[in-house]
Amino acid sequence: MKITLAKTAGFCFGVNRAVDMVEKLADSGERVCTLGPIIHNTQLVEQLAEKGVRIINSPEEAEKDEVLVIRSHGVTAEVERQSERYAKRVENATCPFVAKIHKIVYEQSSAGDIILIAGDEKHKEVEGIRGHIKGDSYVFSNEEELENLINNHPELTQKSISVVSQTTFHKEIFENSEKILKKVCTNAKIFDTICNATSKRQTEASALSSISDVMFVIGGRHSSNTNKLFLICKENCSSTYLIETADEIKRSQLIGAESVGVVAGASTPARIIKEVISVMTETIKSTDELNIGAEISDDMSFEEALELSLSSLNTDQKVHGVVLAVGPTEIQVDIGRKQTGYVKAEEFSYDSSIKLDEVVKVGDELDLIVMKTNDQEGTIMLSKRRYDNIANWDAIVEASENGTVLEGKVTEIIKGGMIVTALGFKVFVPASQATLNRGEDLEPLKGTTVSFKVLEIGRRRRVIGSVRAILQEERKAAQAKFWENIAVGDVFNGVVKSLTGYGAFVDLGGVDGMVHISELSWQRIKNPAEVVSVGDTLEVYVKDIDADKKKISLGHKKPEDNPWTIFKRDYADGDVVKATIVNMTTYGAFARIIPGVDGLIHISQIADRRIEKPQDELKIGQEVDVKIIGVDDEKKRVSLSIRALLDPKAAEEEEVLAEVNAPAEEAPVEEVAPAVEEAPAEAPAEDAAE
Repeated sequence: MKITLAKTAGFCFGVNRAVDMVEKLADSGERVCTLGPIIHNTQLVEQLAEKGVRIINSPEEAEKDEVLVIRSHGVTAEVERQSERYAKRVENATCPFVAKIHKIVYEQSSAGDIILIAGDEKHKEVEGIRGHIKGDSYVFSNEEELENLINNHPELTQKSISVVSQTTFHKEIFENSEKILKKVCTNAKIFDTICNATSKRQTEASALSSISDVMFVIGGRHSSNTNKLFLICKENCSSTYLIETADEIKRSQLIGAESVGVVAGASTPARIIKEVISVMTETIKSTDELNIGAEISDDMSFEEALELSLSSLNTDQKVHGVVLAVGPTEIQVDIGRKQTGYVKAEEFSYDSSIKLDEVVKVGDELDLIVMKTNDQEGTIMLSKRRYDNIANWDAIVEASENGTVLEGKVTEIIKGGMIVTALGFKVFVPASQATLNRGEDLEPLKGTTVSFKVLEIGRRRRVIGSVRAILQEERKAAQAKFWENIAVGDVFNGVVKSLTGYGAFVDLGGVDGMVHISELSWQRIKNPAEVVSVGDTLEVYVKDIDADKKKISLGHKKPEDNPWTIFKRDYADGDVVKATIVNMTTYGAFARIIPGVDGLIHISQIADRRIEKPQDELKIGQEVDVKIIGVDDEKKRVSLSIRALLDPKAAEEEEVLAEVNAPAEEAPVEEVAPAVEEAPAEAPAEDAAE
């Protein structure tokens, strides 16, 4: 006879969380009551009763010194509110997957949707779900009931509806129901809320029952998910038995069977599964006939193989120990039993670099998981790593529910994102969620510690996280602080974020300000790209703030860098300087003295004789010696002369004559290059050069 145990057996996450919560409260000395049985398993409920945990049927029955625990199935919103009024305090053990359904139906019904629930109308979970709905709701348990519901309520085909399912609902029935809904209710929003663990159990049960002569389904007879497993197995294997304990197994049920399959409900303790397997294998003396997921070596005894196979089911065998001795490869621990407990180095931590004698000392207290008991040798093998694994996974799930920020180390950069290792688990962070701005290189993040939020937990404990969510929150906080403290005149070293035709946007540290093109240079420029590039660091100061529109006007030009100021400081009327010809007109040529200050050489001052046009004597780019013969500080204009250096007396006469006789249109303002270029029309008046 060959026995095969389904890979997914024993407590699901939600049940384990609820039971663990109650046990910790009871062990800490609290008086505990649960609103209904914490789970649908008579044996475990009896064990909890021995610890003083009592069951009540309504919040009013709770006593003032008791901690009231809401069971994993969840309750209505009204019962949650009532519970707060009667007990010392309330601990909510509602399964996170059930709580997610509560949130969905509340939000969708608040938006006006009619809610359809696939499940057992009398089940406590369904009653709890309906207690979070604002409006109409209907329950169906199979395809026929759904079709009758639609026929009796034709308005469902026209109105907006949302569909959820009990977490333990039959997956195949739900999938068939989904097809019906998509055909007749085009406005239906369908949420597949069947728990991942439930789906996996049902899939494994169907596959295993198809190849087994006999099937045993272990679990409470009042457990919805256990009964569904029984029905699934019964469809494929007529010899299917639902049992709650090993005592219910009859040898006649095994006679003639070559293959026996075993599945267990989500509320079934590992201890009971282990007892059932042990009873079944009493007549088996060969490990070849044992198929329960163990890596069995040739020299391993049957008892060792069975113990190893069931070690993963020992999640309810948590113990607290005190360190008696520490060695380089193992720790000796007293757990209050006759056997001596040992924790090997590889079972202490996920970090293989840890040295036991450096992190543990005699007298330290440790929480551990029982891996293997050897009564003959009087030893128990224990694991801190596996205990931490359970606790850490609980922390990750809690972080997913509450939005708690976690920290982890970026260990890999992979296609599509990166892997962050946190609390012993690998978290996938998509590229779109890894940085504040999309498209950034992820390689610099490798090896760094990052903060993240859990976005989603999928099957097989696949965790998806977001670093970007944290960065966005930090940026918002920085922006709020920025706007509280910003003032006109503040100076920043900002980074050029982007360029437009009219200026540059500068990141001041989470908030952008704009430097108008007229503020980027004292010289006239046609495009900001002529003087700055994206990524440049720019010293800027706040010119103006529009707090309502969240706009900041920035300045960059410094008064001391004003070309006219420099010219006035370094040059005077009568100085002889070198200048470069930069432009020509009919009435003269413009020569650049310094960048930003051009002077006019009137046509009468180009040569010691009369010429027809400036091009007869000069060319663009030519360097010439000139004399400053006039400075108009108000108009910021400079008059230059070459002739004054050739014939000083004639030059003076010509200058006076030119000023007296020159027509007004001879040197219009727009043609005479000013010492400092004026701002474009769109610049505010105060942006113009002083």
